[in-house]
Amino acid sequence: MASSRLKYLSLGVLVFQTTSLVLTMRYSRTLQAEGPRYLASSAVVVAEVMKIITCVLLVFKEHSYSMRALNSVLRQEIAHKPIETLKLAIPSGIYTLQNNLLYLALSNLDAATYQVTYQLKILTTALFSVSMLGRRLGVYQWLSLLILMAGVALVQWPSETPETQEKEALSTGSQFVGVTAVLVACCSSGFAGVYFEKILKESKQSVWVRNIQLGMFGLVFGLFGMLAFDGERVTESGMFQGYNTVTWTVVALQALGGLVIAAVIKYADNILKGFATSLSIILSTLISYFWLQDFDPTGVFFLGAILVIVATFLYGYEGKPSPNPSRA
Repeated sequence: MASSRLKYLSLGVLVFQTTSLVLTMRYSRTLQAEGPRYLASSAVVVAEVMKIITCVLLVFKEHSYSMRALNSVLRQEIAHKPIETLKLAIPSGIYTLQNNLLYLALSNLDAATYQVTYQLKILTTALFSVSMLGRRLGVYQWLSLLILMAGVALVQWPSETPETQEKEALSTGSQFVGVTAVLVACCSSGFAGVYFEKILKESKQSVWVRNIQLGMFGLVFGLFGMLAFDGERVTESGMFQGYNTVTWTVVALQALGGLVIAAVIKYADNILKGFATSLSIILSTLISYFWLQDFDPTGVFFLGAILVIVATFLYGYEGKPSPNPSRA
């Protein structure tokens, strides 16, 4: 019962975090402000630092605020287990690449195309779950995945609006770069998420210790990427150029997202995480309409919303197991 509560609590927080991140990130990338725009590579690095600090504090709390116990845990679980720690280098590097790719995608694609295409990560996650974890998906689950994909596509289906005209005005090369970035991010998200889930569920280590290990590698990879691609701009204006309240909010939400996703993977699974993310897209669209007033919902939107809700319930349907479940 407690595990079930934790599962749905973590999913609820994930929906809130993802919705807030989508709204603030979109606003931060379109905000007209004086001076240079903040560097995406810098935001990725700062988010990793925040995540590491938060996880260290959580481990500190778990051990009754004992500094001696904290030092002992970090030494035993990280320094004295180099092989276990190195296993996290793979998903960490992929996550760092993914975070930078999403910024690249948002710089080259309109929001509708980006959000629709990025939902392909649900399908890649399902396929990697079956192939890497040996998970059996029943007929209802496969059907729910198809319905979800159709629903999200309808929700984000572009209409004849100024945004659509702006999309058509984009150069072919720019669209190609954006779509390629999203597709690579979808594949990397599916693989890294399932790989991390496998490590978490096969280990008795604290999820926060695992995230410290993940963050350490992420920080190294992030710094390398920032210096490699934005080294000159960092040297000229510093890594915090263009930062404001909105930027710091985006960074904080990104750091929180990594922790929430870790909790979801621990208590639920990656595919269910995908459904929560899809619901957050619908919620963010509704907020855009009622609060930001920059979206005009259509009948297609409502049809897509209904399909996503149906798919969510269908995935959790506890019917009789299929005698020959799909193992694709």
